[in-house]
Amino acid sequence: MENNLPVNEILGDRLVLTATISLLTILLTWMLAVPIGIYSAVRRYTTGDYCLTLLGFIGMSVPPFLLALVLMYVSSEYFGVSVSGLFSVRYAADPAWTWGKVADLLKHVWVPVAVLGVGSTAVMVRVMRANLLDELKKPYVVVARAKGVRPLRLLLKYPVRIALNPFVSGLAGLFPQLISGGAIVALVLSLPTIGPMLLLALLNQDTYFAASMLMLLSVLASAGTLASDLLLLWLDPRIRFEGGGK
Repeated sequence: MENNLPVNEILGDRLVLTATISLLTILLTWMLAVPIGIYSAVRRYTTGDYCLTLLGFIGMSVPPFLLALVLMYVSSEYFGVSVSGLFSVRYAADPAWTWGKVADLLKHVWVPVAVLGVGSTAVMVRVMRANLLDELKKPYVVVARAKGVRPLRLLLKYPVRIALNPFVSGLAGLFPQLISGGAIVALVLSLPTIGPMLLLALLNQDTYFAASMLMLLSVLASAGTLASDLLLLWLDPRIRFEGGGK
């Protein structure tokens, strides 16, 4: 309603950029949270566990937009580098996608990915640690150790796979959260993503654009639920398709 244009034309590349940032954030979260959570559970109550726990609580406590502001100030004040935006001046106004523009995007995208990934990584580390500690205390782990199963093989084959169940289940709400929850970060970092446009549409009472974004968030939530269900089916051997018919 505001621009008198179809929603698809307004979104344009913003949808691609938002999806890129979201997927990279999810990958970064999993790549860091799973090994750190496993280490904290296996080496519990050690110096490394305490240090990682402290960093995890700090990451959970600091709002992403505040982290973005601090990062912008430090990079500008001490290094003379601007970390806002996703493209340099040369490619910002260029509508055509070239290999140079893709490479320029990869140079700048790590800043919003790191800012958005800190909080979710800290939460996932705590979840992974707690789940794995519960599994390591169960009788089947004790029996397997008594039979002489190698510790690394035992850890990765059984407890880790089962401990990932609640970890994977949280994937359903992670997809829409990265778009709606990253709106303030996108405003701070001047990112050309969907979040600022959604906020502007709500402020201007743009019904068509806001409704389209609501539909997009619903589709992302459904896709996240489907992805988490398929991953749970692959990870946990106790889950079977025919289980509902019994």
